[in-house]
Formats: sequence, structure tokens, C-alpha cells
Amino acid sequence: MSSEATAIPIRINWRDYYEMCKPNVVLLMLLTSLVGMFMAIPGMVPWPIIIWGNLGIAMAAGSAAAVNHVIDRRIDGQMGRTSNRPVAKGKVKPLHALIFAAILAVIGLGILYVLVNPMTAWLTLASSIGYAFVYTGYLKRATPQNIVIGGLAGAMPPLLGWVAVTGTLDPNALLLVLIIYAWTPPHFWALAIHKRDEYAKVEIPMLPVTHGLEFTGLQILLYTVLLIISTMLPYVVGMSGFIYLVGVTLLNIRFLYWALRLYRGAYEKAAMKTFWYSIIYLMLLFVLLLVDHYFPI
Repeated sequence: MSSEATAIPIRINWRDYYEMCKPNVVLLMLLTSLVGMFMAIPGMVPWPIIIWGNLGIAMAAGSAAAVNHVIDRRIDGQMGRTSNRPVAKGKVKPLHALIFAAILAVIGLGILYVLVNPMTAWLTLASSIGYAFVYTGYLKRATPQNIVIGGLAGAMPPLLGWVAVTGTLDPNALLLVLIIYAWTPPHFWALAIHKRDEYAKVEIPMLPVTHGLEFTGLQILLYTVLLIISTMLPYVVGMSGFIYLVGVTLLNIRFLYWALRLYRGAYEKAAMKTFWYSIIYLMLLFVLLLVDHYFPI
């Protein structure tokens, strides 16, 4: 029997395409973009902006994530955390993934340009290019400071949400970007500590691989201090009130605890706990901003 007769055709599964969009990451981004929308004005955000703005941002983010799957398919296949990703596993062909990414990008950016405003579309495009091509395609393999330099692209969603409502840039929106930008290194380096052997295997110069665990622990602590300072700024400038101040202080104390654990060498015990706490931390921080905005004390 010929090989053509026995070959098993690749089945198109919508779950594979859904997974390529990194839905959990996109949902966290949408939380921050939604809070950015509500923080932009005193009252209620118009429903069309909420729906079309977040849909466009989500589609653009999903497009960038799909490109990430294609560019990283070789290293994804060699790392335990990512070995089952659709492109790395061969369940989706790279060309098909790129076509899917292009369709998502065109529709998502079109929605933003036509139904929201052009500035949101252009900023979203810049963010997507920054993540998919500048970070994934170049910085990730070029420097141990990859996540620091490339972190700006991932910090943009609250600014995108703000601009979707107002059509203008605002210093307060940039504060929200600063918070996520300062949060990104300790969040990702904690994961990199846990996965350092896998990153070394695929020759990705993450900080724990190039500079060691002790130096990475110090950097996590320093960036956590920077994060704490950044999260105080909304209260200092009058953007948020007492509810936010109390809540974020408690969140920061816990984050500092985990950063100190890593600094003192508890790499195996504390790395993933720090990583998972950082995700909860960011979610709760933005919820606090939203609650404080509408129920100030």
C-alpha cells in the first residue's frame, strides 16, 4: 500500500486555532484594557466602545500570539511547558497559522479603525508588531534584557482601552502602562528561574541562564521595589483613593515577600509561587482601580 494511501490527513480543529491565540493571556490583557476604558471617564463607557474596542484589541492580540507560535515553533517543541502547542506539535501548519494571524489582524485592526478610532488602531498595531516581531523575532534571542526592552508591548492594553474612549493620550493612562511594565520582569523572571534548564537547552538567553540565579533574584527584588513605587503613583496624583491605597499596599507586601524569598535563594520553592501570585496580583490591582474609581472613599 502506498504512503499516500496510508497517510492520515491533518484535521482542522478550532481548538488548535483558539489555543494559538493564548486565550488566558488575552483575557488578562482585556481586563486591563477594560479598566483603562472605565478609568478614562467619570461615568459609564458607551457599550459600543466596550464591545468593539475589546473585540478589536483581543483579535489583534490573538494574531500576535499566533505569530509567536510560528516563530517559536522550534524551541516550543523542545520545552515541556510549550511542547504541545499546535504549531510545535504539527497540528497546524506554519503557513496556515500565519494566514489565520493575518485574518485576525486585518479584522481586529479594521474594527478599531472604523468603529472605535484610528489612534487606537495604530497603537494596537504598534503593540502587536512589538510583541510578535521585535520581542519574539529578535529580542528574545538577542539579549537577557529581552523581557525588559520588549515588555512595553505587553504593557499597552490599559492605554489602548483609555484611548479607545477618549481618542487622546493621557499621563494617567501612561501610569497604568508603567505599572504593567514594572510588573513584567519579576513576573517572567520567576518563571524563567523555574524553567532555566529548558531555556538553556534551546539557547534562549534568559537572565537566569546568562547571569545566574543569585543575580536574577536581585533583579526581581529591585524591579519589585520599582513596581511598588509605580503602584503608589495613582494615589499620589489623585487618580485613585483610599480603597486602592489599602488594597495595593497589602498586595505589595505579599509580592515583596515572594521577591525576598527568591533573593534569599529559595529558587525551587518560591519561583512558581511568585509567578502565579504575580498573575493574581495584577488582576486584583486592576479590579481595585476599578472599584475605587466608582466607589471612592
